[in-house]
Amino acid sequence: MPRMTTALITGATAGIGAAFARRLAADGHDVVLVARDVKRLREQATELHDRHRVEAEVLVADLSEEEGIAAVEARLSDARRPVDLLVNNAGFGNKGRFLEVSMADELKMLKVHCEAVLRLTSAAAESMRERGRGGVVNVASVAAFVPRGTYGASKSWVVQFTQGAARDLAGSGVRLMALCPGFVRTEFHQRAGMGTDNIPGWLWLDADKLVGVALTDLARGRTVSVPDPRYKALMGVVKLAPRGLLGGVSSKAGRKYGPK
Repeated sequence: MPRMTTALITGATAGIGAAFARRLAADGHDVVLVARDVKRLREQATELHDRHRVEAEVLVADLSEEEGIAAVEARLSDARRPVDLLVNNAGFGNKGRFLEVSMADELKMLKVHCEAVLRLTSAAAESMRERGRGGVVNVASVAAFVPRGTYGASKSWVVQFTQGAARDLAGSGVRLMALCPGFVRTEFHQRAGMGTDNIPGWLWLDADKLVGVALTDLARGRTVSVPDPRYKALMGVVKLAPRGLLGGVSSKAGRKYGPK
């Protein structure tokens, strides 16, 4: 791939987003860090700038709000400061089964996982297509491949949307990829109030290693990345399992390893 000059990462202050920011800054790319917490953003920007001598721009935005999405859209569309790599990482989980979660929270999830991803990908890809180069990584989940509530459904949308957009933009110089990790040690479960003590150790992934594999897969032109052999094997089993059986297993696994 052409050398990236500037990368914009949403949900940049923790977990996979922070790992992307660290790796890209270490590789010499300027970064635009997007999140809601201005204090953490500024601390992160200062650390990346001082350690790697790159420009680290802060953009405070809540992607569950119209104003926040519009602010990031505007930054991605700014031809004077082009963004060469977009990482749509912002996301969250809700504690509870269907009908136990408020409709307001369900719609907030769809706003962040679907509407924001659609609009930011569109804004970035339009500018990238005009320049003939660029990349978009939309962070989904292996939950996209099993019938498991609104979270899984929203991530399934991310995968399908990314694959379709990648086909439509084939030959334009713009690469799109859906990243589908499994359990990653981040703040995700803690923020959602989900217990993780009973999740087997072998299911956990390291965020920094995950990002390295993801960037390699993007450079190879893959449109879907499942960045670990263990999860690739599990997804192979998922593809062969009957949907009815899969739904039952997914529900039981959700009760065992999901919210407490």
